[in-house]
This record gives sequence, structure tokens and C-alpha cells, in this order.
Amino acid sequence: MKRILITGANRGLGLELTRQYLERGDTVFAATRQPDSATDLHQLHTQYADHLHLIQLDVTNEASIEAARQVVAGATESLDILINNAGIFPGAGPEDPAKQNLGGLTAATALTFLNVNAVGPLLVAQAFLELLKAANKARIISLSSGQGSLTWKASGEPYHYSASKAALNMYMRALAAEVGTYGVISVLVDPGWVQTRMGGDTAALPPADSARGIVRLTDQLHAEENGSFVTWQGQPVPW
Repeated sequence: MKRILITGANRGLGLELTRQYLERGDTVFAATRQPDSATDLHQLHTQYADHLHLIQLDVTNEASIEAARQVVAGATESLDILINNAGIFPGAGPEDPAKQNLGGLTAATALTFLNVNAVGPLLVAQAFLELLKAANKARIISLSSGQGSLTWKASGEPYHYSASKAALNMYMRALAAEVGTYGVISVLVDPGWVQTRMGGDTAALPPADSARGIVRLTDQLHAEENGSFVTWQGQPVPW
């Protein structure tokens, strides 16, 4: 049985990852900014009350991250997997800034995306590192995007989203160099174009397929893959 912390677990891919880990008998700490209103998580909790813990966590708030760490540390002595899933995309939700095209760019919007998509995951990984180090061969999985690949980038918008994912890639590449000395494996994963509120209804990939691939990939990681950037199917993504 694995102990897993998933950020942004209340919807989309985070919710599907939570469901699949619960179905196989793992314990999941499902983190979301507003757990009281996370209807789907509460429904899962009625079925998996002994294995699902709802955690309040805002990845942009350091006090919230520390409070979440204390709650998780009070429930377990170690974490096997951290999945940095929480993120925003232009206009994907009512709270997600939409201005991403040239002529409408602002510094405030840029910082919002960087805080949520790049800095937040790094601070979460830092806060939970001691719990990860206490496990055997723990993994940090940070969900990136092909939009964050300099090689693949061939369009203008979304400027801030793409830059935030490129920043996430650098943060987690740097993190991997350090945590690898503790036996922790940190990788970046492009989950594909998924049928979620972020990906839209026209996306090609059902959340269940992407989640299944990420779960399989996480289980099969080896130390030499630390610091890599791959697709949900395990194929290399160019930086």
C-alpha cells in the first residue's frame, strides 16, 4: 500500500488519479483549496473512508502548505508519492486568468501563473521532502505540459502558461539533482491533451487513460530516470 499526496485533487486529472489509487488500495491525501465544496471527493470518501484524507492546501500560500504538511505528518510517518497536479490554464475556470495573447499581457497575470504552476509545486515538494525521504524510493511527479517545451513551442499564446511550465521544468530539474542523493526520484510528466475542464471537450484523451499511464509510469520509475521529462506513456519530451 502506497501513501500518496495529490494536489488539485478535486477535479479533472487529479480526481481521476485519486480514484485510481484508491481503487487499488492505496492511501490518498487529496489536497484542494476548498475541500468542503469538493463534492466528488466527498462521494469518494463515503466509499473509501479509511484510505482517503481530504486536505486543505493552497499551493500559493506558504502558511497553507505548512498547515497541510502538519496534517499529513500527523497521519503518516512517510509519503511514497507526491503528485504536483494543481495548476491553472487560461480561462479554464472562473478563477483562471484568460489574458494570454500579445496586447493583453500583464505582469500581474504572469505572476499568477508562475506562482500556481511553478513556484507552488516547488514549495510543496520542499515542505514534504522529509516525509518523502522517510519512504523507500519515493517519487515526486510534477505534471508539466508540451507547452513548456522550448523545442515544441511553435505558437504565441498562451504566453504565461507556457512560460510557467518551462519554469516548472527548470525548478524540478534542479530539485531532482538534490533529492536524488536521498533516493527520491523526481520527474516531469506531460499528461497529454486530456478531456478535463482545462483541456476542453475536444481533447483526445480520456482522463482515465492519462491517469492510468501516469500511475503505471510512477510505479516503474528507476533511479537513472531522475530529472527526466516524459509523456504519460513514458516517451521523452524535448526540453
